[in-house]
Amino acid sequence: MKESNQEYIVISGARENNLKNVSLRIPKRKITIFTGVSGSGKSSIVFDTIAAESTRLLNENFSMFVRSFLPRVPQPDTDAIENLSMAVIVDQKRLGGGSHSTMGTITDISPILRLLFSRAGQPHIGEPHLFSFNDPHGMCPECSGLGRRLGVDLSKAVDLSKSLNEGAIMLPDYSVNSWEWNMVVQSGSYDLDKRLSDYSEEELQQLLYGKAKKVQMDFAGKAMNITVEGVIEKFTNKYIKQDIKAKSERTQKAVAPFITEGPCSSCKGARLSQTTLGCRINGFNIAEMSSMEVGSLIRVIQEIEHPAAAPVIKALAERLQHLVDIGLDYLTLDRETSTLSGGESQRVKMVKHLSGSLVDVTYIFDEPSVGLHPRDVHRLNELLLKLRDKGNTVIVVEHDPDVIKVADHIVDVGPHAGSRGGLVVYEGTYQGLLESGTLTGNHMKLPLQLKPEYRKPTGTLPIHNATLHNLQDVNVDVPQGVLTVVTGVAGSGKSTLINEVFLSRHPDAIVIDQSAIGVSTRSNPATYTGIMDDVRKAFASANKVNQGLFSFNSKGACDNCQGLGVVYTDLAFLDSVKLPCEVCGGKRFKEDVLAYKLNGKSIADVLAMTVEQALDFFQLKEVVRKLQALSDVGLNYITLGQPLSTLSGGECQRIKLASELHKKGSIYVMDEPTTGLHMSDIGLLIGIMNRLVDAGNTVIVIEHNLTVISQADWIIDMGPDGGSRGGEVVFQGVPEDIISAEQSITKSYLV
Repeated sequence: MKESNQEYIVISGARENNLKNVSLRIPKRKITIFTGVSGSGKSSIVFDTIAAESTRLLNENFSMFVRSFLPRVPQPDTDAIENLSMAVIVDQKRLGGGSHSTMGTITDISPILRLLFSRAGQPHIGEPHLFSFNDPHGMCPECSGLGRRLGVDLSKAVDLSKSLNEGAIMLPDYSVNSWEWNMVVQSGSYDLDKRLSDYSEEELQQLLYGKAKKVQMDFAGKAMNITVEGVIEKFTNKYIKQDIKAKSERTQKAVAPFITEGPCSSCKGARLSQTTLGCRINGFNIAEMSSMEVGSLIRVIQEIEHPAAAPVIKALAERLQHLVDIGLDYLTLDRETSTLSGGESQRVKMVKHLSGSLVDVTYIFDEPSVGLHPRDVHRLNELLLKLRDKGNTVIVVEHDPDVIKVADHIVDVGPHAGSRGGLVVYEGTYQGLLESGTLTGNHMKLPLQLKPEYRKPTGTLPIHNATLHNLQDVNVDVPQGVLTVVTGVAGSGKSTLINEVFLSRHPDAIVIDQSAIGVSTRSNPATYTGIMDDVRKAFASANKVNQGLFSFNSKGACDNCQGLGVVYTDLAFLDSVKLPCEVCGGKRFKEDVLAYKLNGKSIADVLAMTVEQALDFFQLKEVVRKLQALSDVGLNYITLGQPLSTLSGGECQRIKLASELHKKGSIYVMDEPTTGLHMSDIGLLIGIMNRLVDAGNTVIVIEHNLTVISQADWIIDMGPDGGSRGGEVVFQGVPEDIISAEQSITKSYLV
């Protein structure tokens, strides 16, 4: 395409967050990758400017009524944005959804599979909806399509080695000679001294599961008709079929030990009715196909020969192939979406869009390489190229050098983070980036070098016979007192081995993962790390006043906004609008509190400081130590008063790490700590890991980043592949020895 025909998205004077009047031209129908250190302003351009304006303009096409249900997107702070097309944002937010939301439903593959069974299944039972566990006609009537149901834990409810007189019934209300016990005893001809294990099947069935019947009994010389049912039957009707939460807390506590959740006894967890499960293609029913790994299922689908279903088979194979192409061949269609990681969730969303027929839209990706082993990055690149070749504009925020290589156009934002960022420092080709002299360009050229010397372990933390999920009877010794990196392709069993098996045996370990911290708008880095307590004391002693004045949750809070800094205005059926408080101007404190100064700065000035600025400002030893920890983990650019709810997963992980750095003699477990980190910050992170080990800690890191892997003292490599083809330890040892590990996929990327 000639340059003269090239169209551009044109941004003029963007000032969101830390952007310094940025003007940009982004080529349409090309892949543009935004690079730069964390906090440099990449997301401010891509998400807060381009995506926000595109969403806002799209929402304005809807009626006022529909808009009242949509999130309100403010107009970005920019002079002009031209040539926008509709934006599809593919982020790392985990796919929620209850137990009815599965991989098959979210990717729209399950409806095609249902269509296939309605056409080719034998015996023929009818329409596609009969194969859905969300449809009343298709779901298992016993468990309402959940596949699991509450039931009575028989081992706790009944002791078969005892007789009725010895208290064989252990459920509440059935102690020997109690009212309920007497009713059961009198309702049938039971031998009260015979062990239940010696009862005939019929007697036991009647005692435990007998349906309600009227029985004439003698009470105090009077004949009475009493309704009696089996012990388990009555308990089930009373506490399981009715809402147990409606009962008193005391009752809930009493019956809880006897209730267990397990596979539905009727459908055995398949969620569907017996009629539906009886319909098969080539010997498989729809539940069996949905529980196959995608890699195996695609082969089964391709073997189906049925003329009437040929188009359906083709469509199904194509969509399954997309999942294989992006490295999700180890997942199953019945996998609940709530169990997928952030990286897996993002790749599932990508597959959904690949199968769509939208063209000439702008696809925006937020670090799509997260959670991907180096082997699978080329698959991601192929997907980005496919989207571009369909005529779409692809914009990616990314740190991975192997993804950056695929760009048609690169925008490097910097030169540093926070107030020292917000500028475009390079625009152009990949080759040009390498020669640009920017932080990103310089780090892209650095060679990978294995650590020359390794620490010696001080002991071992063994894992024996681990069989959870796809682990194949794993035995492995995790060394103590060194830096261990656990590697392997996605789905190989890394997280199961460490986050589930290992942590269940070492519950005192310090876990630093990407889960959110403090969703309250009142939590910020200063309060989370404990800096705020020392700051309040310093202000109080410098001004000889109560330290409660310097808390926006206490005496010092602005009366108008209660210390929130914003006021929510409710506009009837429209979305409530968040506006800066008119009284305090968003500063959160009363005016007289802001008059108190510490070295010339008010409490609001201090909360507006970045970590970097605060380090220059404070002399207090404890505050400096905590600020230095935030700086060491690459969070120089965040402000002390920034709400924690606005931080990304990677930032949350690093703020947790900063607040845990002072502990000694502990086990630290980190889950992909390089997420969201620029190459220049990874060296800092490795420095922190080394400091922790040198202080006498054991550090275990799950990671795909090759720089981190190369600096390990010990590697545990899981594999050889994902899903059922994984779950084994293919290598354990020092990095230089992995080169000779035959089955290791990781080794070829370290050479």
